[in-house]
Amino acid sequence: MNTVAAKVQQGGGAEGQAAEEWRRPDGRAADELRPLRLEVGVLENAEGSAYGEQGRGKILVAVYGPTEVHPRHMEHVDRLTMLCRYHMAPFSTEERRRPQPTRRDIELSKVIREALEAAVLTERFPRSMLKIFIEVLEAAGGTRCLGITLASLALANAGIPMRDLVVGCAAGKYKGRIVLDLSEEEDKEGEADMAVAIMPSLNRIVLLQMDGELTREEFFQALDLAIEGCRRIHKMQVEAIKRKLQEGLALTPPTEEKE
Repeated sequence: MNTVAAKVQQGGGAEGQAAEEWRRPDGRAADELRPLRLEVGVLENAEGSAYGEQGRGKILVAVYGPTEVHPRHMEHVDRLTMLCRYHMAPFSTEERRRPQPTRRDIELSKVIREALEAAVLTERFPRSMLKIFIEVLEAAGGTRCLGITLASLALANAGIPMRDLVVGCAAGKYKGRIVLDLSEEEDKEGEADMAVAIMPSLNRIVLLQMDGELTREEFFQALDLAIEGCRRIHKMQVEAIKRKLQEGLALTPPTEEKE
């Protein structure tokens, strides 16, 4: 059990009752995820793809490759070259965005690629290139973490060998409380935001970024809560893959037995 949840459950008297009654702007408890939907294999023209909704947020991911490396100077003789483009569509926010990538888009493309590279067996594809496109259709907080979660599913859908799935989740501080999976409002008005991505089966953190200020105790509370959120989402990842496999088996015609 994570530290924050333990404190809420153990609280007694008026203080404990107040902790149980406290709700966030969207009605969630401090350790509650937003509604999450994950789908795998949604695009026919990509080797692998995934689509997800988290709260109001909507993201589509496509994976292409492995293919030959272009331009050649990006080629690695001993491993796969991975390219990742995180991009927010012009219509993804209330005010129209310019279609050109921003500095934030470029930074997130880099950190997402590095998180995924930790899982992909890049040594199996020397002199090859893999391209990952993460398109934010509607932004509502947590797009970096949802993008990582969906990119991992798209890689699995493409049959890319990995050490483990990668799953992301955020925690932070809002109105003096440590909360899980910040909404857009909480992200803007909160005191701190921590994005975490892990390989859950290997118990390995592959991304840890934080904005704002936390005490040492709050930092570890937020980290524990984010990791717990990752593990919950990982179960949904596995279920999404199972559903896609079951759909494929249902569409496979039965083989005729020879007499």
